[in-house]
Amino acid sequence: MPLRPEIRFAPFSTPKEGCVIVLAGEGGIFSDQVKSADAEGTLERASKEAKFKGKLAAKLELLVPAGTDFSRLVALGVGPSDKRQEHDFIRIGGAAYAALNAGQTATAILDAPDGPCSTEEIVRFAMGFFLRSYSFDTYKTKKKTDDEDKDEGAVSLTIQCADPDAASAVWDEHKGVAEGVLAAREVVDLPANVLGPVEFAEKAQKLSDQGVEVEILGQEELEELGMGALLGVSQGSDRPPRLVVMRWNGGAEGEKPIAFVGKGVVFDTGGISIKPAGGMEDMKGDMGGAAAVFGLMHALSARKARSNVVGVIGLVENMPDGKAQRPGDIVTSMSGQTIEVINTDAEGRLVLGDALHYVRDRFDPAFMIDLATLTGAVIIALGNDHAGLFSNDDELAERLMAAGKQTNEKVWRLPLGDAYDKLIDSKNADMKNTGGRPAGSITAAQFLKRFVGETPWAHIDVAGTAMGSPKNEISSGWASGFGVRLLDRLVRDHYEAKQG
Repeated sequence: MPLRPEIRFAPFSTPKEGCVIVLAGEGGIFSDQVKSADAEGTLERASKEAKFKGKLAAKLELLVPAGTDFSRLVALGVGPSDKRQEHDFIRIGGAAYAALNAGQTATAILDAPDGPCSTEEIVRFAMGFFLRSYSFDTYKTKKKTDDEDKDEGAVSLTIQCADPDAASAVWDEHKGVAEGVLAAREVVDLPANVLGPVEFAEKAQKLSDQGVEVEILGQEELEELGMGALLGVSQGSDRPPRLVVMRWNGGAEGEKPIAFVGKGVVFDTGGISIKPAGGMEDMKGDMGGAAAVFGLMHALSARKARSNVVGVIGLVENMPDGKAQRPGDIVTSMSGQTIEVINTDAEGRLVLGDALHYVRDRFDPAFMIDLATLTGAVIIALGNDHAGLFSNDDELAERLMAAGKQTNEKVWRLPLGDAYDKLIDSKNADMKNTGGRPAGSITAAQFLKRFVGETPWAHIDVAGTAMGSPKNEISSGWASGFGVRLLDRLVRDHYEAKQG
């Protein structure tokens, strides 16, 4: 991965250097602050010739503009002020990073034609800039040779704004969230021969450096707990399972924690119900839910969130070994409920069922949210734009949907109900692990619901959004880190003690 960008804040009066990035309003209009930096009026003339309209995140670029010492001038559209949404400045920041080369120095003048940018808009710009810096090239030993003269190293950005001290203070807090997103992306991108259950657990253990209490349960502990559902998935692999418990105690002593649970199938062959070979390499990302929980715990601890949070990830590998479980096997979950395994490729819900019961039984949380790349059916239903949301609690669901709109990590609520629940009844056990093709995402959620009891709970199916989702201004790779910003916003808005 490239070096992370260096971002600092300064007054407008500070000398500008390198590539200068400015904001353009609707119709290609620039603020007085920008016009003073472009004394020759080059941008205004160029925008008219190029018919640059200042649409959101649109770009106009000038190389070595006359009358300046700048290497480039880049104008980015902010769109009409009356239609601007909260996440738009994140998109603009990502577009700014995409306009730069590695190792380049840049100055961004964050002053819009309709008025000075707020501290929140400035920090969102920095967030988008930071998020776009991610690329997964760890294993590329031969770099492209068509740009051998391109500078290497981290991009250095100075953001000029009205109140640099305030922006710097707020960015110091939000930077940890951006780092959490990138941490989630990295573990999804890493190949399965590098990141197994043990290696993922070791990465989570490093969160203890940030004050997170980390506990790692291995094969023996899981057997003692009676996690027959989770262990049934892992028994076909030579790589031992892990259950990682991460605790951040930033709230009041004795206050109930909130809990997040992630599916961490580090590679999913489908087991004995083996998947088709085409595209199976993408199953290294079947731990996108666990990645989001890992990234969230990084984010919350880095910004010192004022809440008590439990993050649990169940880490296994699903392989078709001679010891692997078979279709027709019956396993006993930690909750005591028995499960007939109809399809060994419906394995993630087995891992989550035990993990959810464990969290409910041990921590008695105020609520539980699980994230999982659980079903292909959710992609058929919602594509790659929304994650599927299921919940037994209307308030929790509504808060998640609101956080999704604010962060642009969108969720769409799908139904639960007795008619769907009956589809997973089994004649041989308490339940079966699949209800067939109809309503596949819903019956998977109904399965999980049997392990949460009366605890407020939400399930987010991120199969279409955590990996292979469409590229955009802030994500140019395969792994998106979906869920980290969504859940951080949920915690920030509703489940965090106020300062003062």
